Amino acid sequence: MFDVHVIKKLALPTGETRLDVRFTVEEGNFVVLSGKSGAGKTTLLKILAGLVKPEAGTIRVGEETWLDTRRGVWVASQQRNVGLVFQDYALFPHLTVRQNLAFGLPGKPHPAPVDDMLRRTGLETLQHRYPATLSGGQQQRVALARTLVRGSKLLLLDEPFSALDAETKGALREELVRAHRTFGLTTVLVSHEPAEYRLADYAIELDAGRVVRQGKAAVPFQTPPGPDAPSGAESPVFGEVLGIAPGAVGFEVRVRVAERVVALLATAEVVRMLQPGDQVQVSTRDFSPLIRKV
Repeated sequence: MFDVHVIKKLALPTGETRLDVRFTVEEGNFVVLSGKSGAGKTTLLKILAGLVKPEAGTIRVGEETWLDTRRGVWVASQQRNVGLVFQDYALFPHLTVRQNLAFGLPGKPHPAPVDDMLRRTGLETLQHRYPATLSGGQQQRVALARTLVRGSKLLLLDEPFSALDAETKGALREELVRAHRTFGLTTVLVSHEPAEYRLADYAIELDAGRVVRQGKAAVPFQTPPGPDAPSGAESPVFGEVLGIAPGAVGFEVRVRVAERVVALLATAEVVRMLQPGDQVQVSTRDFSPLIRKV
C-alpha cells in the first residue's frame, strides 16, 4: 500500500492555510491529483519526493516508512527511489540524451541499462543529440526515460505536458501509460486537464490544502451537489457531444459544457447510444461519470 498523511503550513496570497492530506492507494496505481492554483498540489509532490519536510505525518510505501514524525523517521530524497518530472524537464544542456540518462546512476554506469531504456522509449536515434536540438515532446520523453532508468518505485509528475501541443500531449500520455504498466510504477500526476483523468486508477482533488474528493478516477465536475443528490453525487450538467474516440481504457467522450470542453471516460455500452451533436446530461458519483442522452 501507498499510505500518506501529511500536515504542512501553506503561505498563499490570500493568507496562511494548512495542507492536511490523507489518502491510501494500492501500489502500482496511477493517481491523478487536481485542484485550483494554490491548493497544495506541488507542495504535496515535493513532500512525497523528500524535498520538503512537513510538520507532521506519515508516508509508507509497501514495507518502507519514509516519514513518521512521531518516531522521528525522515528518509532523505536520494534514498527514496523516487522519480520527479517537472514542467521544465530539467535536462542538462551540456550533456547528450545518452549522457543525461546515465547521469545519476550509481558508480560507473554500465551501458546496458541505458541502451535498454533508449530502446524501450524510442530514443535510440536521438541518443547523441543535445537537449537544445530536441522538440518539447522529445525533451519530455528524455526526462521520463532518465527517471525510469534509475529504477524508481514512485513516479511524480507536475503538469509535465502543459507546454505541449494537443497532438504531442496525446502521444506522450499514451507513452506514460505504457511506461507505468511496463515498469510497475506507482504514479502520481498533477494535472488540470480532464482528459488526463482517463489515464488514472484513482483521482484526488485538493482545495485549500484539503482533500475534497477522492475515488476511482473519471472526470470530476466543478459543480456543487444538489440538496436531493445521493451521497457522493454531483448535480447534473448538460452539454453537447463533440466527439467520441477510443482511449487507453474504454472510450473518451468530448462534451461541451457551457464555455468549456471536458473529456469523459465511458464504456462501449454507453457510447453505442451516443453520436456527435447529441444533447446529454452528465453527473458524477465518486469520480465515476454518469452520461445520459436527453
